[in-house]
Amino acid sequence: MKTILSRLLIALCLGAPLAFAETPPEQIVRDTTDEILKIVRADKKSFEQDHRKLYKLADEKVLPHFDFVRMSQWVLGRHWRDATPEQRGRFVVEFRDLLVRTYSTALLNYTDQEIVVLPVARKPGDEEVTVKTEVKQKGGAPNVPIHYTFYKKGDAWKVYDVSIEGVSLVTNYRSVYATKIRAEGLEALLVSMAQSNRNPAAAGAKP
Repeated sequence: MKTILSRLLIALCLGAPLAFAETPPEQIVRDTTDEILKIVRADKKSFEQDHRKLYKLADEKVLPHFDFVRMSQWVLGRHWRDATPEQRGRFVVEFRDLLVRTYSTALLNYTDQEIVVLPVARKPGDEEVTVKTEVKQKGGAPNVPIHYTFYKKGDAWKVYDVSIEGVSLVTNYRSVYATKIRAEGLEALLVSMAQSNRNPAAAGAKP
């Protein structure tokens, strides 16, 4: 499970998409990947020394364009329906913060792999589309497939799931959190998430 989750987090780093109205989703993935990696490569040492710069980059350039409410609903499943409005709001905030941290950490592990965006089978009027990419590994290792699931929200494409080698980010967190909720309750999960997000050591941040 830890291996799958860590690779999913790297997937966020390698191709996290940015949504612009009417821009094809595959172009969103391609352009944003290039933009983010160019920024980090130009000043990687500075980002390594101050992780808060990475958090800011992720927060401003990538993660605002995910639909965190929809992702949160899917991750919590039936527990979302049972949660109070206040608990739902807290979960969305903490889940977003979690992805800011994990995206940023994964970004520093990026070396120099090539990312290929595959052709997308999309018809006019489609409201959902999956953009498939492959990360070309060095040394003859198998390519790593990373897929981004978009849906049309108004006039913008939003991401609500990422998968790697057929394993969904939403499905993984749903399983992990469901176990925690069954054992300790939703409130305990929220407290645990908040503590992890605000613990500089856990997040890898510099004081």
